[in-house]
Amino acid sequence: MKKTRTQRLIITALMLAIAFAIAWICQLIPFLSLPFGGGFTIASMLPIVVVAYMFGTRWGLLTGLVYAILQMMMGHSTVSGLFMPDSDSYMILYKALLVCLIDYLIAYTALGFGGIFRGMKSKAAALCLGSIVALALRYLAHIVSGAIFYASWAEWFFGQEGLPLGQTILANFSGTSLAVLYSIVYNGLYMIPEIVITAVAAIVVARIPMIARCEVN
Repeated sequence: MKKTRTQRLIITALMLAIAFAIAWICQLIPFLSLPFGGGFTIASMLPIVVVAYMFGTRWGLLTGLVYAILQMMMGHSTVSGLFMPDSDSYMILYKALLVCLIDYLIAYTALGFGGIFRGMKSKAAALCLGSIVALALRYLAHIVSGAIFYASWAEWFFGQEGLPLGQTILANFSGTSLAVLYSIVYNGLYMIPEIVITAVAAIVVARIPMIARCEVN
């Protein structure tokens, strides 16, 4: 039992390191990041889904929480800006704390639900579907945060020249509905490609001998 726990810790640490490394490298590539936060990566969250698949939802959620903390450390300049009065992204304390809670702690911890299909016979299907659900939950968290805390950007976003249907949307939506639509669209610019990339990568990863032969526990 002791050996099993040690192996679990080693595998989890390795997967966290891989996830962090991919996210960090992608952060250095300018065209992968959006100007007002967010950006898609090359399946950086798949290692967390794999951990959840191998060791269960409870362990996956714990791993997701650790990854959330690592993400906050990686985005320290963005996070710290929420609390600094001289920053463009400054918010009053309770709002800044809620943004950190929803956009980081809840959003990334939700990746731990990536193992909910671990009972399926097909590892490829289990990892693919788990990836879709886990990242969709992260997407939902960002939608909630964006609609609540970044609604003031909605009119500017849809009012940009050349944005398809922008003026039509402004003419038909306002208030809360506009804020929600803005958050869905803006966060979808990076989360939808992220979901697709990760789902496809999950099918490929499931065929790797180490994953294909592993027994869930």
